[in-house]
Amino acid sequence: MRNPINQIVSDELYDTLVRLNLLNQKVIRDFEIKRNYLCLRKQGFRAAEAIEEVLENYPYLQFDTVRKIIYSVKLPEEVNDAQACA
Repeated sequence: MRNPINQIVSDELYDTLVRLNLLNQKVIRDFEIKRNYLCLRKQGFRAAEAIEEVLENYPYLQFDTVRKIIYSVKLPEEVNDAQACA
């Protein structure tokens, strides 16, 4: 499994935490959704189009749920950037 929080946790530690079931898989999924969305936006997708693309990988989620994730989740790199600017 790929480490979606490699900015704050090493791959080895991440694998250990997963093996011990000490990570919240919903939060990890939300990180991946937001990163995927941001990547699509950088590729030139409009916001709604990017959300529709994300929904193809998560068909059990609603459009508004993905939108809420995108605007509420703070990625580790966003937190680090905010601290660097302060």
